[in-house]
Amino acid sequence: MAGDHVTLLDLWASPFGMRVRIALAEKAVKYEYSEQDLWNKGALLLQMNPVHKKIPVLVHNGKPVCESLIIVQYIDEVWKEKAPLLSSDPYQRAQSRFWADFVDKKLYEFGTKIYTTKGEDQEAAKKNFIDSLKLLEGELGDKPYFGGETLGYVDVALLPFYCWFYAYETIGNFNIEADCPKLIAYCKRCLQKESVSKSLQDPQKVFDFVVMLRKKFGLE
Repeated sequence: MAGDHVTLLDLWASPFGMRVRIALAEKAVKYEYSEQDLWNKGALLLQMNPVHKKIPVLVHNGKPVCESLIIVQYIDEVWKEKAPLLSSDPYQRAQSRFWADFVDKKLYEFGTKIYTTKGEDQEAAKKNFIDSLKLLEGELGDKPYFGGETLGYVDVALLPFYCWFYAYETIGNFNIEADCPKLIAYCKRCLQKESVSKSLQDPQKVFDFVVMLRKKFGLE
């Protein structure tokens, strides 16, 4: 919308921030990017997200919207003329929200455990992570995207984790493609879209960031 002022408070490596970046790119929304230091939170972040004090935060004409999936829904509703991310059908919308919530609750949780634990806990996290991916692979089936023929809400929720896979695999010493070839093929196909490729980060850079986190946690 003309005259809109949009700012994204974010951290470059955040898969949650990448979701918002993909959604904004799909809608061709111009925005200002504001990189945040999560170890030294600035006044703007604390003012715009006083409850959770976390990124990402979308600030639209001075009003903050927090939590990545809520932000993506907001973007879809406000800039609805282009590239709809959620179906107009209530049941399909509910299904999309279910699977996006699944990504949040399972992939993020188990992925984090892979690089923050060792031994049996890490082995359990790897198994749970792969099992979760297999469920997603089953839901995807032979469709180009989770919602059908076009990039949608579940894709936006899931794809940012793809650039974290290398870190999970390297630290956990396993291979995701060996267990979930169709899902990896889907991720690679989605990377051919500019809105996705330009919003995701280099997996090696993410790995270096995770190693830094592990040192901070005393795991290295």
